[in-house]
Amino acid sequence: MSNSKTKFYNIPIAYRKMENLHIVFWLFKDIAWCMFWKPLGVAMIIPTLAISIIIAWRTRQIFSELCHNLAITVWISANSFWMCSEFFGVDNNIVFGTTTVKHLAMIPFVTGVLILAYYYLWHKPRHKEEEQTL
Repeated sequence: MSNSKTKFYNIPIAYRKMENLHIVFWLFKDIAWCMFWKPLGVAMIIPTLAISIIIAWRTRQIFSELCHNLAITVWISANSFWMCSEFFGVDNNIVFGTTTVKHLAMIPFVTGVLILAYYYLWHKPRHKEEEQTL
């Protein structure tokens, strides 16, 4: 049962279809990575990353959604960089010290964590009146 104070987060069907297609592209990218199918894996980066950027843009009015969708976008970036470093055989090349090319994927991974840390530790406690989905 809902009462008059219940709020709903409605997603237009066209957006929802795009989000669902995004999952399909992401799965194909990761399956290609697992199976070492380079052309498919690299090709799937483009639609997977593009749709995540579009989703982040479309949800920018709700800051909690924007932060989570930006974190997903940098996660896909990190994941794609890591995949390509393995595909092209440079993942274990030393960049400096004991840091390899694969370790550079930590930059966008950590960026995602920092975006969410900012949201949960700084923004959300100071904007309790703001519309939030989390």
